[in-house]
Amino acid sequence: MSTASSTSPNPGSARSGGPPSDEAPQPTVPAASPSRWAPLRPLVLRLHFYAGVLVAPFLLVAAATGLLYAFSFQAEKLVYAHELTVPVGGTKLPVSEQVAAARKAHPEGTVSAIRPSPEADATTRVLLSGVAGVNPDHTLAVFVDPYTGKVRGALEQYGSTGALPLRTWIDELHRDLHLGDTGRLYSEFAASWLWVIAGGGLVLWFSRRRALRKVRGTSGRRRTLSLHGTVGVWAAAGFVFLSATGLTWSTYAGANIDELRTSLGQATPSVSAAASGGEHAGHGTAAGTGGDAEHGVGLDRVLAAARAKGLGDPVEIVPPADANSAYVVRQVQRSWPEKQDSVAVDPGTGEVTDILRFADYPVLAKLTRWGIDLHTGILFGLVNQLALALLALSLILLILWGYRMWWQRGRGATFGRPIPRGAWAEVPPYLLVPAMAVIAVLGYFVPLLGIPLAAFLAVDIVLGEIAHRRGGRTYGGRAGVK
Repeated sequence: MSTASSTSPNPGSARSGGPPSDEAPQPTVPAASPSRWAPLRPLVLRLHFYAGVLVAPFLLVAAATGLLYAFSFQAEKLVYAHELTVPVGGTKLPVSEQVAAARKAHPEGTVSAIRPSPEADATTRVLLSGVAGVNPDHTLAVFVDPYTGKVRGALEQYGSTGALPLRTWIDELHRDLHLGDTGRLYSEFAASWLWVIAGGGLVLWFSRRRALRKVRGTSGRRRTLSLHGTVGVWAAAGFVFLSATGLTWSTYAGANIDELRTSLGQATPSVSAAASGGEHAGHGTAAGTGGDAEHGVGLDRVLAAARAKGLGDPVEIVPPADANSAYVVRQVQRSWPEKQDSVAVDPGTGEVTDILRFADYPVLAKLTRWGIDLHTGILFGLVNQLALALLALSLILLILWGYRMWWQRGRGATFGRPIPRGAWAEVPPYLLVPAMAVIAVLGYFVPLLGIPLAAFLAVDIVLGEIAHRRGGRTYGGRAGVK
């Protein structure tokens, strides 16, 4: 629920002879008994309204770009079919020969990783870093036919999911609008507020009387509100999930989350890439030349050692970083069931020196991995991507309905009348104090929620005091009440 809705009747409409409020209680609807949480409703309403109005443009951009990203995986398969797939042949060549063919066609840069063909009709990717003209944060992926050794093309690649230019462009548009670190603030701001707006909308919806929630038989603003609320209720859990997982790799909140996980011993572990030493120490670069991947015993023996430890496709082989480092072979399947095991292989002996199983990850590390993969549409493949597209479309509709309600609230005389200020003053201390404590803690860990909220409260209080001194202060629609 990305924009606000008012559920308070217009107190002056009936007396002035104007049109009745479309949210006024109907004569046939019995009055609901007030609850102890009733004083919070005006405060939640005001927060939902202003957060919706001010944050919705950022959410709209995030939803639109997220919708594009949800379809980018399938588009990537179509656009780059020549590089990604090959006719199925007889026997695949040794990985070392495939890498040699890639290096012959592209001798520039350094081999940073190799992803052997994971399926019968898939190419092998040889990833090169330090290539002129390629973004330093990206690699040049050389696609090799595993049966013939023929190079089928080379494309810039980004990230652990192997995003190619089309998906990379859409991903960066969604993440930072192609503005770099500064642009990332937009997506973190949107993610910081999405769960607040969704949660506030749930509170408002379920605090309304059941008779006022229906869509059928309504019109005007009541119908828009009912559509907004009904879709928002069904999508709220998804929005909270997108918000939480989006924050895990954001700039500021993400750093706080990582620090918290580390302090709890829940950081994501990594396999030790240190070579075992002994008489074979220093062999890490003995057989390698000029950035080639062949070191010591070579790629084929290293891959065979990893296979012997149960690492099935798809895998990525990372050559030793220096003379004292080992090969690292890790599984890179992010779809369910995930394959994330990794091993280190001594380049001098071909023996496995360390093993890390995904099953041994700490609980929060596993949840983070699953959450990110679900957020990015990888975990459950096409079904996951369709669900994300549906959530993005729902958010777009909710924002449009929210702004329409704001327009309709003006009754044609004014555009988007605001919710009366001062609702916080009517909340009893036993509710207000704990709520403020929770907000303060959340604001500390999620600064792009806390800082804007503090600024809004400061401005609202100042404006309220100015209005009060002029004799026009209102609380919950009642003038002069303190």
